[in-house]
Amino acid sequence: MYKDKLREYFEKHMDEILGDLAEIIAIESVADEHSDIKPFGAGSKKALEWGQKKLDSIGMKTRNIDGYAVDGDLFSDKEPVLGILSHLDVVPAGEGWHSDPFTLDIRDDALYGRGTIDDKGPSVAVLWAVKAVRELEIPLSKSFRVIFGADEENGCKDMEYYEKKVGFPEMLFTPDGSFPVLNCEKGLVHLKFEGETGQEEKRVISLECGTVINAVPGKAVLRISGESDEFIRALKSVDSRLDVCEENGSIVVSGRSSHGSRPERGINVATALIKALDECGYKGFEGLCSVFAHGEFNGKSAGLGFSDRISGDMTMALTMLSIGNGKLSGGLDIRFPINRKLGEIRSIISAALENAGLRPGECSGMESHYVDENSDFIRTLLRVYEDVTGEKGYCISEGGITYVHNTKGGVAFGAEFPDEDNHMHGPDEHITMETFKKNLMLYACAIIELAK
Repeated sequence: MYKDKLREYFEKHMDEILGDLAEIIAIESVADEHSDIKPFGAGSKKALEWGQKKLDSIGMKTRNIDGYAVDGDLFSDKEPVLGILSHLDVVPAGEGWHSDPFTLDIRDDALYGRGTIDDKGPSVAVLWAVKAVRELEIPLSKSFRVIFGADEENGCKDMEYYEKKVGFPEMLFTPDGSFPVLNCEKGLVHLKFEGETGQEEKRVISLECGTVINAVPGKAVLRISGESDEFIRALKSVDSRLDVCEENGSIVVSGRSSHGSRPERGINVATALIKALDECGYKGFEGLCSVFAHGEFNGKSAGLGFSDRISGDMTMALTMLSIGNGKLSGGLDIRFPINRKLGEIRSIISAALENAGLRPGECSGMESHYVDENSDFIRTLLRVYEDVTGEKGYCISEGGITYVHNTKGGVAFGAEFPDEDNHMHGPDEHITMETFKKNLMLYACAIIELAK
């Protein structure tokens, strides 16, 4: 009924919409718990202030929840039945970009910049969906709430605080996942480990590979005492897709980064390196290779490899590896199916590391998250998806941990579409204009259907 009016509205205001996106992209909102500016540093604080200002400007009743989050209600005299939750913090920019990650770059019918897909682009789509519904005077009888947080990438301490202080509406969705509806999220294990490498004449002098534990490393810099030509040949033999060069006495290896929950989309430099080093006779890498096989994504070599009907195959990725003075440290990312428990997975991978001569260390994780697809809430979201896109709506499972993972009954509604690769958490993160415009339509229509 309102689709044509909404499309016209969004096209008319697209320059303003993209202006708002450029503003929030320009805020380098990497959460920093160690900052003197509490709770999450200057960038997160500035992003939340931006979010509250925008919610104020469209007539929402807003508040700042002690710097942890901001929210805005449609009606001040009604309890909201719906919550829309998104985050304004981002992961660090990293290297390998073809444009400034904190400047919105519009090229090839796509929007580039850190946060364009996760989660600043979808947040702007939500804001303008609300604004469109209000300015077009589409009648709503129920209130809803928009919530912006600023610590999703660092463990969601913002929402832990928010839930204790405020609580969530009965219906809750986030644009922090995938369409049609993401109702099943695998469990998570992040585990660090240590070990030793050989100190023989032929040794790795130094290695730095990976910057965050939840992303497949796409670059490494190492120095070796052995013959570099031999090692480079072995490395290219392991994976011909790697780009290898020598700079100032170091070997620089480039593959392709990807989100830790989607290791198959990356070219993992760390696993390629350990295999090549082992093949070239460098000591201390045989055990690593036995646990982390290059090109394997389900952890089968470590005694894992589980799957189930609803959540599909699990994933495991070696995401961080550092060597210096014969000491080795690393980190891994596991996403496990809903028929397994955190304790079981942690026990199996710890045993595999110990058997390989490595010492498991700091470990964190989450159990899986699943919401029954037969609820009226999910059925409504699927109906909206079908009406707007013309495609069949269905529920999906992913390894990514969305913003509603630790909530009761929350699901992800977008912002990515099936089979898209928007380089989330990697260089050249982007959202296509087509997807961005669909986001605007889907969030506006979801608000109308759920709050009418």
